[in-house]
Amino acid sequence: MAGHPNQPIIIKRKKVVKGGGHHGGAWKVAYADFVTAMMAFFLLMWLLSSASEEQKLGLADYFSPAIPFMEQTSGGAGSLNGDSLMTKDTQAQTGTGGIADMTGGLSAGAAETQALRDIESALMGMGGESFLTENAMRHVITRLTDEGLVVEVFDLPGAPLFRANSEVPDPVTVAIAGMLARVLAVVTNGVAVTGHVATGANDTVAWDLSTGRAARMRMLLEQGGLDASRLLRVTGKADRDQAVTDAASERNNRLEIIVLRSDT
Repeated sequence: MAGHPNQPIIIKRKKVVKGGGHHGGAWKVAYADFVTAMMAFFLLMWLLSSASEEQKLGLADYFSPAIPFMEQTSGGAGSLNGDSLMTKDTQAQTGTGGIADMTGGLSAGAAETQALRDIESALMGMGGESFLTENAMRHVITRLTDEGLVVEVFDLPGAPLFRANSEVPDPVTVAIAGMLARVLAVVTNGVAVTGHVATGANDTVAWDLSTGRAARMRMLLEQGGLDASRLLRVTGKADRDQAVTDAASERNNRLEIIVLRSDT
């Protein structure tokens, strides 16, 4: 049957859609955020693994509002009961500030550790005061141990602490003792002094020399103003406890001044 001669011809075109169609790009943004977060996480882990213990404690202190920065330099009547070098309006004795324990007060052990770190910071910060102190501080390193804060004073090449094979101190040793006495005056902890010498002399000389040099440092600390009653122990270890493996190294000629913890 023929159509109407004037009827319009209608052409239908079918649209072919390939694939699943467009679902948006939100997943790409989410994936990019995830990758960025993982990169930041691994970078943080790497930084923490490479940071020293002091740097980690510094970061912790920065983000802890319970540990204020200090301006006071005076001590209290009891051992570590007054203001430390780095606290502001904070006293360990009253239980305010510092690191809180489970009861909400101040942890005595944490307060004492912080006070010892404050002494360490104050001592090592003296290096830029003058040429004399900067030269003297080249002989000094510190470390915090279970026994307390150990201040190690040692010979340098061409710059000994004492005259050869004697107990006569060089001027740099007198200067170091004076600095130590001033810094240690802010707390009341007991102090121990230990002498060490490098291998080279016979046992009798080594024992006598290490003990004699420790006793001389005790006298210098007292002359610098340290209360004599705080000096609890003066010993010599001869060459029995070396700082470096080369037993004859001058680095083994050293004194250790230990600010003792209250429970030692």
